[in-house]
Amino acid sequence: MPNSQEDFSSTNQSKADFSSIYVQPDPRSYFRTLGGLGYAIPHLARPIFDQVIEARQRAKGGPITVLDLGCSYGINAILMKYALSYDQLVERYDALAQQTLTSSELLQLDKHFLAAWPRKRDIRVIGLDVSRQAVGYAEACGALDIGIVADLENDPVPAWALPELAKVDLIVSTGCVGYVTSKSFEKLVACSAQAPWVGSFVLRMFDYAGIAHTLRGHGLQTEKFEGASFVQRRFRDEEEMRGTLDALAQRGISPAAKEADGLFHAEFFCSRPPAICAAEPVQKLVSVSSGVNRSYGRRPRQNTSARSAKAASRALAS
Repeated sequence: MPNSQEDFSSTNQSKADFSSIYVQPDPRSYFRTLGGLGYAIPHLARPIFDQVIEARQRAKGGPITVLDLGCSYGINAILMKYALSYDQLVERYDALAQQTLTSSELLQLDKHFLAAWPRKRDIRVIGLDVSRQAVGYAEACGALDIGIVADLENDPVPAWALPELAKVDLIVSTGCVGYVTSKSFEKLVACSAQAPWVGSFVLRMFDYAGIAHTLRGHGLQTEKFEGASFVQRRFRDEEEMRGTLDALAQRGISPAAKEADGLFHAEFFCSRPPAICAAEPVQKLVSVSSGVNRSYGRRPRQNTSARSAKAASRALAS
């Protein structure tokens, strides 16, 4: 099996460190920092997750429980549970940023805001993350139905959470692969007698083969959606861009018209039982919007070495 742990650790050295925004008492820093980089993956993932959720409900014949792995402040959960868009959340926090509010006051506003929206009664969302602050806020405001604080890369699943995780029908993630490996997925899918489906958006710089191998051991076939990638955000600076181009070159992947244009791109992987994949392949299961026409602001300037990397990427593509 590929050693995804070593690959992820090495590749992550080129990525900007935003860990501080996930341990704040409320999501304002999250929206301010990532919003400044045109962060868009929740917006692009939402319609795909909706389609996978509908398929999982059909297969089960009733309501389902979804686990958001790496849930942070519960943004994906809000989009899955309520008729709200990511852009609406961004605009809301932009407006609230102009107000002088304590975290407690903001929590009460968010709690009442979500309570005012009708929710989908056929889905409940569990969130799991290493950040106690983010999970606590998401659970308290109602974004998450249940929040679990755990580091499954290093620790076992909390005993109290085992019965809840046994109910999970679908695991989703939009940015945690690269920080979590097959070790976390192994522990999660092992909680249920029948492994839940898995839908992951994974940056192209990271190899998903190790996780797919682990899921195959639990009876799940992994398919990659072909023909489209999905913009995560703009690179923070030239250094991050250059490191990403180098990581892609090491994997033999051309960044032409994708990362070479200054944007992180992710791919979508969906893991389901083989018989279900055969009956409805992922290419028929979902329709997509890649986000390439969305504005992400000014891209980082490239120096000579970065331009050389872009030229090399063109050579790879030819």
